[in-house]
Amino acid sequence: MAIKFSYSLVAAALSATTLLVNVRATGILEFAGVNIAGFDFGCGTDGTCVASGAVPPVHQLSGIDGLGQMQHFFKDDGYNLFRLPVGWQYLTNDKMTGVLDETQFAKYNMLVSDCLSTGAHCVIDIHNYARFNGQASDGASIIGQGGPSNKIFAELWSNIAKHWKNETKVVFGIMNEPHDIPSISTWAETVQVAVTAIRKTGATIQMILLPGTDYTSAKTFVSSGSADALASVRNLDGTFTNLIMDVHRYLDSDGSGTNTECVTNGIEDTWDPLSTWLRANGRLALNSETGVILGYVGWAAGSFSTSYVLSQVPSYSGNAWNDTLLVSRAMSPRTNMLVV
Repeated sequence: MAIKFSYSLVAAALSATTLLVNVRATGILEFAGVNIAGFDFGCGTDGTCVASGAVPPVHQLSGIDGLGQMQHFFKDDGYNLFRLPVGWQYLTNDKMTGVLDETQFAKYNMLVSDCLSTGAHCVIDIHNYARFNGQASDGASIIGQGGPSNKIFAELWSNIAKHWKNETKVVFGIMNEPHDIPSISTWAETVQVAVTAIRKTGATIQMILLPGTDYTSAKTFVSSGSADALASVRNLDGTFTNLIMDVHRYLDSDGSGTNTECVTNGIEDTWDPLSTWLRANGRLALNSETGVILGYVGWAAGSFSTSYVLSQVPSYSGNAWNDTLLVSRAMSPRTNMLVV
């Protein structure tokens, strides 16, 4: 019961990218993190992103001290993972291509380098909802299903992975919140193409996050067919080592993350069926009898608005950072004691 209460306390106020793999019987997690948002600004759920809409959480570019925030979160709160969302269009300067714009990529790399300098793991997150600039009524804008080709998507991920192939603490997040996917099996083929492209660069040991449909919902991950489809995704050697199921879950009344009240712990309708599937399909490493949670990542800090009801943007006063109540009372690993 203590494990369930502790996790629901955190997840209640969390935009969780929850990395699902394994947890010891004690309920202790390996990762806790925060999204450092800003390079994804200007992106909509139809995959439309405008590069000029980004507000980079890099002091030299916008005046927003993303590095200071991450250093504070890492040192003072015990966080050890940061998710760094970015629009595909930002990296290619608004062109539907897999070729990175040198200037734009260098700016994003400033944030990744800042993240790595803290000692934390850093998630490269393409924030496009499995689309590029628009959603046709028949779903034809989906990558590999009428939208950008799998070849272009593979080229994008190959060019990204080449840059960090030797950085063991970089995590590759294939895509943020795919939704309304016409064929989940075809989407799994697209994910496989991206995984293969990443591994062929020599990035053979880093974690890769595999997203399903329905905004990569943890609640419907099994029922939507995402779990079974993504189970076929493999590394070059046929294994699924460090291929991690990527899910999101809010626990407010409408699952939107826009309300402060937690109305469920999500255990019965989400985490139990999901963990059951993972155990049954061998997607756990060790000591998997009581759960599958590797960690959580809250939404959001960085350049995100402090008026957001679940804001985790710390304020700087005098010579010290000050956490929001959400972080200091629930999200911080130093508070909830959920991280090793």
